[in-house]
This record gives sequence, C-alpha cells and structure tokens, in this order.
Amino acid sequence: MDKPLSNRVAVVTGASRGIGRAAALALAEAGAHIVALARTQGALESLDDEIRAKGSTATLVPVNLKDFEAIDRLGAAIYERWGKLDIVIGNAGILGELAPITHVDQPVWDEVMAINVTANYRLIRSLDPLLRASDAGRAVFVTSGAAHKCKAYWGVYSISKAALEALVRTYAAETVTTPVKAMLLSPGALRTNMRRAAMPGEDPLTLKTPEDLAPHFVKLALPSWNETGKIYDFTLGGKVIEPQMPA
Repeated sequence: MDKPLSNRVAVVTGASRGIGRAAALALAEAGAHIVALARTQGALESLDDEIRAKGSTATLVPVNLKDFEAIDRLGAAIYERWGKLDIVIGNAGILGELAPITHVDQPVWDEVMAINVTANYRLIRSLDPLLRASDAGRAVFVTSGAAHKCKAYWGVYSISKAALEALVRTYAAETVTTPVKAMLLSPGALRTNMRRAAMPGEDPLTLKTPEDLAPHFVKLALPSWNETGKIYDFTLGGKVIEPQMPA
C-alpha cells in the first residue's frame, strides 16, 4: 500500500474529535507518525487505537493550548526525539459566542484569541526550527470564511480567524526561501460540534463531514506541495486562492 508520508512526523492540534481527529487518521493512514494534541486523555487514547489499527503510531500529548509554556516544551521534546518536524496541522479553535461585539465579555474575547491566535503563534515559534530542519516542512492552519465575511454577531470568531490568516501569511513570507510551506485551509460548513453550536437549526445531514475533508490535509502535507501563503478552499473543490489586497 502506498504510504506517501512514511517516516514523516506530524503534529495535529485538536486531534481528539472533529476535523483534527479526521486529519490525524488520514495522515496516519498515509504513513505519518502523529503527535496528537488535545485536552482529553480518553479521547486521545481512542484515537491512538484507531491509528494503530491503520498500521501507524502516535505520541499522545494531553494539553490545554492556553498553556503556552507547554507548547515550548513540545518543541524541545520533538527536537530531542526526532531532531526535526515534517508537518504541523493547526486545527484547534473555538467559536466563543455569537453576540454583538459590544456584548462580548472580556474573558470570552481573551479565550478565543488565546486558542485561535496566540496558541498558533506559539506553535509556529516553537516548531519553526524543526520545520526548517525537515527536507519539506509543511504547516497547515484551519481558517474560516468568517475571516472575510465579517457577519454581524460573529465578531470575536471572525476577528480571530482574520488574525490567524495574517499570522500564517506572514510566516509564509518569512520562510519563502526555506523548505517550509505554510498554508491556510478553509473547510466551509462541516458536520462538527462547532457548526452545530453556531447553527442549531441546520440539518447536519446536508453538510459534508470532517472525513470528506481529511484527504486534503494529506495533499497539503506532501513534500511535493509547492504553494505557500495562500488559502486552500475546500468548498471550491480545493481551489488555491491568492488573498487579494485592497485596490
């Protein structure tokens, strides 16, 4: 069986459920060793069972991504074991609450920014030397159309995803002469817990699933992937979008 990611190491955040779980399983099936990050030990152990059933292996890291020092320790631990990192999937994210921006309480704002933005900055800062040490470091961060639509009541989430896009595009520009490629993946509406919380009246059976999306993470993680600093739009069949600057 073809294993295009054999002997490659992949960090996946939010790996215990939804998009992160599906991505971790797809990468494992393609041959990668998965460093799986999530808050719940039991869910990680269940993921580990499935990864082993696919003939691959995993390292489980129960962690709250607001523990930024733990992210620094993760980079050090990966360096000590492998000396490099081939893939990072920055998937973990939270919705916060749907409310007028003037009604969002400070703790909600702080938590959304911590998970959706600052944790990814700390991941990049911690893992960048390891990605550069790979022959083809690949960084993929999950964004949202909300970053561009800026709809009423979606403010805190939209703002966090817009900041994430600026972060990843800046990182792509700073690594353009290296083996690292950094992409944003926009999945659109999928059958996830976050989507159900945001749109409780929606029929989930009308939506595609994280498993439908998962093979696209493998595509973006391949050494042959050459685009960087762009948005891979799953809703458009995997079209790569160049972010447009104002005229």
